[in-house]
Amino acid sequence: MKFIVNSSELLKELQKLSGVLSSGNTLPILDNFLFEVENGSMTIISSDLETTMSTKIDTDSSDNGRITIPAKLLLDTLKTFSSQPLTFLIDDATYGIEINSENGIYKLSGQNASEFPKTPSLSSSNKATINSLTFVNAINKTLFASGNDELRPVMSGMFCELSAEKITFVATDAHKLVKHIRNDFSADSTTSFILPKKPLTLIKNTLSSDCDVMIEYNETNTMFTFDSTTIICRLIDGKYPNYEAVIPKENPNKLTISTSDLLSSIKRVSIYANKTTHQIRLSIKGSELQISSEDLDFANQAEERLTCQYKGEDMEIGFNSKFMIEMLNNIGSEEINLEMSASNRAGILLPLDGQEEGEETLMLVMPVMLNS
Repeated sequence: MKFIVNSSELLKELQKLSGVLSSGNTLPILDNFLFEVENGSMTIISSDLETTMSTKIDTDSSDNGRITIPAKLLLDTLKTFSSQPLTFLIDDATYGIEINSENGIYKLSGQNASEFPKTPSLSSSNKATINSLTFVNAINKTLFASGNDELRPVMSGMFCELSAEKITFVATDAHKLVKHIRNDFSADSTTSFILPKKPLTLIKNTLSSDCDVMIEYNETNTMFTFDSTTIICRLIDGKYPNYEAVIPKENPNKLTISTSDLLSSIKRVSIYANKTTHQIRLSIKGSELQISSEDLDFANQAEERLTCQYKGEDMEIGFNSKFMIEMLNNIGSEEINLEMSASNRAGILLPLDGQEEGEETLMLVMPVMLNS
């Protein structure tokens, strides 16, 4: 088999696919890319058994065939080339590969393509379409709140709830939670599933243009198709926690403040907080917000005062500064509302601007017990 392809174009596509490659593969062949050439078009596939990603590029070839090529060796080689045509010659009997460039010849060994795991097919699936920028925005605003606890795998992904009126994205690690809703979305049927972190990160890193993303899903897998790329992932099995139950409905204490002012203040004050608890104290009296922290082990202490708009009773509440910083970094708003009901109930962050039409974002952070 013989095919000719541009080095820069091939490298660009392989770098996208390399995000799927895992260092701890149980099957050695998964350290390879699968190349399938048919009728002048080439499909390249990478997989880790949980996630499979494929992309198509044009190639100059009258041959049809399949071969797997070692991923790291090929990527390292392509990175050194300026843009030029490369000729790949494949020995179908020995799986030997010869790459011819303008300057030289490079030989490496491939493997039998039939040993590469078969790409999952989605039977009896439903379909929906979402705008790429909308989808990436939802991933950016929610995924950071997901957990890393292997004992609770359902919390390690992003929960998606589709209906005829809207799509809801939720991520939580039991300490913080983000709920992001798009009201400008419609699905054929009401359903929900949990998407793993890895394919979502791949989608976020791959999607750069404004296009439609086709979502195809059944009970076990979801497939995303956009441009010339397809990503198929296995869904996380399990029941997602009842997240609505932890969102307080009555929050009479409402604080309005500049996001950047609050973020800068928390960043400074948190330097002096205990390195284990990262605890900061918010004391609100009238229109004054006092943010303080202390680390009794080292006699470190910090305190700042900010002016704010506040409606409600004077109160003190403790938060983990790491979680607050993460949320304020991702909220995408110049001003926020911090809504609270009591010092032992969750605080809710709501953006006051920067939202698109049909977009709703709610961020929740659990309080920490204050040292008296």
